[in-house]
Amino acid sequence: MKEQKRGNPIALLPIGVFLIIFIGAGILFHDFYTMPAIVGFLIALTVAFFQNRKVGFQEKVAIISKGIGEENIVTMCLIFLAAGAFSGSIKAAGGVESTVNLGLSIMPSSIAVVGLFIIGCFISISMGTSVGTITAMAPIGVGIAEKTGIPLPICMGAIVCGAMFGDNLSMISDTTIAAVRTQGCEMKDKFRENFFIVLPAAIITAVIFFVIARGNAGVIDDDLKFQIIKVIPYLVVLIGALIGINVFIVLITGTVLSLIVGVGTGAFAVSEMFQKMGDGITGMYDITVISIIVAAIVALVKEHGGIEYILNVIKKKINGERGGEFGISVLALLVDCCTANNTVAIVMAGPIAKEISEEFRVSPKRSASLLDIFASVGQGMIPYGAQLLAAASLSGLTPIAIMPYLFYPILMGVSAIIFIIFRRREVAE
Repeated sequence: MKEQKRGNPIALLPIGVFLIIFIGAGILFHDFYTMPAIVGFLIALTVAFFQNRKVGFQEKVAIISKGIGEENIVTMCLIFLAAGAFSGSIKAAGGVESTVNLGLSIMPSSIAVVGLFIIGCFISISMGTSVGTITAMAPIGVGIAEKTGIPLPICMGAIVCGAMFGDNLSMISDTTIAAVRTQGCEMKDKFRENFFIVLPAAIITAVIFFVIARGNAGVIDDDLKFQIIKVIPYLVVLIGALIGINVFIVLITGTVLSLIVGVGTGAFAVSEMFQKMGDGITGMYDITVISIIVAAIVALVKEHGGIEYILNVIKKKINGERGGEFGISVLALLVDCCTANNTVAIVMAGPIAKEISEEFRVSPKRSASLLDIFASVGQGMIPYGAQLLAAASLSGLTPIAIMPYLFYPILMGVSAIIFIIFRRREVAE
């Protein structure tokens, strides 16, 4: 127990091994499909199992079982499966093509990517989940890329950026709730503080996507045919998300409507309904299994003292009020990179961040905002996070291919750093 209290840097080895294998293989062979993410994670998990021989094999199995069974992990996996059912059903019913064609018939192809970003912002802030937003919008992003000639990584990058905007700000997001509860401030105060920090980043991101897409968008020669009835399931999902209905209810309702529309329009027979659902669910197996393996790795890294080591190192480096704010920011970012889950990162780093805020007189609403922002910065950029893995899985890309277009998480971090340096700091009550 004493070792865990002071932390153990060697416990972070599995994460380093994964990054070296996954990114290194892609660079070495000039192809990031060379190393499947699941293989890299299984190797990392094996490394984690060989660490800390004081803990027996069965005890380690019990530790990872508890980590895998954590509420956020189970919820995330269920969202993947529900989103897969919706994705498979709406695609088979022709809803994706109709929705894309309707959108492109209304707006020029040059602003289609900006539209993906803005819609992603609205859906995620209403739904409170970035993964749910990505899984719902990914098929539309793929369709727009095919119709306009805009590179698919740009479209998927816009969707991920929009998803992270809401994940960070939404009042029903797990990250917001965790940040507010651990820092002891009001939800509305944290939202206001947070919003004005990230707003410049969102505006600049929209401008960048407009400029990039305008230079890449080709002329659409296809006849943009669409049927409004096939767009209805997507509209229901969008409206349901905007008014704050539970993500599972929204996705299940969208799935049922897609099946009804598909059968009603003759897109597939009644006997094929469950097959179409199954195809979509099967497509989410990889990301679901990866999420489970990542949770297992994180559980062992935490047990072996890796997370505690990061917390202690940061705490020793802090000096002054501005240093306290930087300390909270770095703390959230590093813990998220180790856990690959921004909610878990906030829950784990929250108590330490609270101590830092009290000792260095950082207001609770500012501490909560920085905690949430930098956990989202990390989560929106790491190639082994659920968001990028989901986007890659649904689009047939690799996480590395999408990463160059993740402007919003980067700008969100830059905006927050500028805020820390120049903004007047309030005294905590």
